[in-house]
Amino acid sequence: MYSRRMSVSASERLIEATRELLWERGYVGTSPKAIQQAAGAGQGSMYHHFTGKPDLALSAIRRTAGELRAAAETVLGGEGSAYARIEAYLLRERDVLRGCPVGRLTTDPEVMTSETLRAPVDETLDWLRGRLAGIVQEGLDSGEFTAPLDARETAAAIVATAQGGYVLARAAGSPDAFDTAVRGLLTLLSRRTVR
Repeated sequence: MYSRRMSVSASERLIEATRELLWERGYVGTSPKAIQQAAGAGQGSMYHHFTGKPDLALSAIRRTAGELRAAAETVLGGEGSAYARIEAYLLRERDVLRGCPVGRLTTDPEVMTSETLRAPVDETLDWLRGRLAGIVQEGLDSGEFTAPLDARETAAAIVATAQGGYVLARAAGSPDAFDTAVRGLLTLLSRRTVR
């Protein structure tokens, strides 16, 4: 354990510990002491690398947001039809019962009232809606999807279904609720697909 911790920088351990704690406990429930304990780093190390909890949380939120965008882009930027890429995004493997690490931040009042902490959350959700709208528009332009179908509205519905699916799954204690919501949306979208 000692050699592993020494091989990863203290700032990296602090960021990763903060990411996990924010996902599990939210901003208020993530104390500097809990971060330090989870990271195996002392108070001096934390304040050497970061000006305080908000600075560290911002680094963690930015990394989480970046990873979410990268994971989404892997399937959205892949091969296949517009419908196939949307389907791949919605059906990709995810830890449904833990919820979306970015989406969960939207329920955290401390994050949402801080323009600085909220910015990467807003940017990520805006990016995702925009990326999906572009794919839906590709499908409309190629004739794969039939009108009337609004690209922006459809993209918003896709994001809302995924985020709402997390909430339903967590409430039910089962990923089946997420799967049902996603499959329902895909059924509706497939009815607008020319085959």
